[in-house]
Amino acid sequence: MKNINLKFIGIACLVLITSIKSYSQISKAEIIATGLTCSMCSNAINKQLKATVGVDSVSTDLNTNTFTVYFKKESKVKPRVLKEGVEKAGFFIGSLVITVPTENLKIEEDKTISLNGSTFVLLNEEIKKNNGETKLKVYDKGYVTQKEHKKLLKTFSKTASYPLENEDDYHIKTVI
Repeated sequence: MKNINLKFIGIACLVLITSIKSYSQISKAEIIATGLTCSMCSNAINKQLKATVGVDSVSTDLNTNTFTVYFKKESKVKPRVLKEGVEKAGFFIGSLVITVPTENLKIEEDKTISLNGSTFVLLNEEIKKNNGETKLKVYDKGYVTQKEHKKLLKTFSKTASYPLENEDDYHIKTVI
């Protein structure tokens, strides 16, 4: 009987340890959209972003075509989902900056960060922290303008993964 209880406790502890999740989620995303001509364009993007699973709220700045997306506490939204939402509304992303709690960022030896099932490749040397948060700008095709992406192909040519355009690999730099 004692042996069965010890086995049960051991199995229960093992299940608890393996079920603990690291919530290294994105807390906020700032999207600058391109191709907007009127407030109805802005409204279309706003509706698409609000309909995205895990989005808590969206605020819009019509002067700069910036959409600030706030996420629910434990959501695991990938940047690709935001890009698809903007494109579904008929527009494109000109810039995407995501905000992540700094304590959740663990940089691997190969300068990558695993976050929400995606790999983020760090293009600059260090992580810049600001009030417990880190802002990361995505530099991949579809997250910057086409003109800027052509320039970046030359700039980041030494980063082997940059021209591959894998949907779940994001190339980032920290911004202040």
